[in-house]
Amino acid sequence: MAESDNIVVETAEKIFADLADPQTINNDKKDSWQAPLWQALSEAGLPLSWVPDDLGGSGASLADGFALLNAAGRFAVAVPLAETMLAGWLLAQARIASPEGEMTVAPASPKDRITLDADGALSGRARGVPFAKAAKHFAVLAHGKDGVSIALVDASKGRIESGLNVGYDHSDTVTLDKAQPITIKPAPKGFDQTALMLMGGVARSLQIAGALEAMLDISVRYSNERVAFEKKISKFQAVQHNLARLAGESAAALAAATSAADAIANATSFNDEVYLEAASAKIRCAEAAEKGGAIAHQVHGAIGFTMEHILHRYSLRALAWRDDFGSESHWAVELGKLVARRGADELWPLVASR
Repeated sequence: MAESDNIVVETAEKIFADLADPQTINNDKKDSWQAPLWQALSEAGLPLSWVPDDLGGSGASLADGFALLNAAGRFAVAVPLAETMLAGWLLAQARIASPEGEMTVAPASPKDRITLDADGALSGRARGVPFAKAAKHFAVLAHGKDGVSIALVDASKGRIESGLNVGYDHSDTVTLDKAQPITIKPAPKGFDQTALMLMGGVARSLQIAGALEAMLDISVRYSNERVAFEKKISKFQAVQHNLARLAGESAAALAAATSAADAIANATSFNDEVYLEAASAKIRCAEAAEKGGAIAHQVHGAIGFTMEHILHRYSLRALAWRDDFGSESHWAVELGKLVARRGADELWPLVASR
């Protein structure tokens, strides 16, 4: 479906343009923009896009939801939209209805584990949980003696240690100590923590790709406005070269992220093809976030490093999103293990078929 025909994206972009203008947000020191933005998103049903109608959601397709996340990245949206979408999606895997309000998922790192005790209580520590401080509920993936379960947990049942990522958004540590869930059900056969990390990684890849698109647009616009030595800096060959490199990083990130999103949207399980696409996308988008952000700041010079300029809203969030749901180094190692296990000759047809 063409993006112009996607009513979900069109609705989101209109809300973002009206209530999430980066410069307006940057000038608002009291964060008074957050409540109206979240209310508008909620009224449009966007946070629960991936939740079926009969479970309290909007019932949008995976493809529509992925396009929405890319649009959110283009506006550097600093509310738990992606996190609530992922939480709703996770709960829906076990046919658990989603409540209203902000949610997030735990764990958000492949190295953390939440355990399910014999009495049905949840225990464990999850680090780097995005927007845990703002969440009213957690969607939790837990490991027990009978396998993996998915639970809906009241956020008040957990101890939250507040933290910030490099983008100044909440990245908190959640500790559950024999917390009783509101609802808990077994995860579908074959669904595990790796599937959650891959889904979260693709969500972050799309947001990074969106942020890079915005950084390119901002940098091109600035280069056509800034005058040095009596001519626009866009006329200098070095600046043109940098902008071309930034465009290349943006295009590569978008291609990798959308390919991975397409793989998930059309797959029936998190198989090796999805694994290959999703892991590769997270690695490439994380690399692009670092290189692209550096180029954008170089084009802007000193003004790009000031808090008054909007560039940091994109560059710092893109850097922060690299580490959520597994860093690029984690996925590089895991991808290497997959190639070693299956062999490059066996995996190549999966890539070539796409």
